[in-house]
Amino acid sequence: MELRVTESTDDELSIEIAGEDHTFMNVLKGALLEHDDVSAATYDVNPEQSGGQTEPILTIKTEGGADPLECLEDAAVTVREKATSFRDAFEAAA
Repeated sequence: MELRVTESTDDELSIEIAGEDHTFMNVLKGALLEHDDVSAATYDVNPEQSGGQTEPILTIKTEGGADPLECLEDAAVTVREKATSFRDAFEAAA
């Protein structure tokens, strides 16, 4: 997975996540929106200015002085933990 920061301020981060699609982006966005300090999390896979399909661009907005990069890291950990929990439950049920 390749990541490229396209915009960064104290309370907003836009990052391109190469090689991912709606499946992963929706899960990551959902984990971000569960974070108390995240006021908005969106992604776009076809920005109008691109002229066509691009890699997804995730945008995170935070409040209360929270660092959007730290919120992204927290969300990634949450996604990993949920995936591991699901895999363990699936293997136990098989």
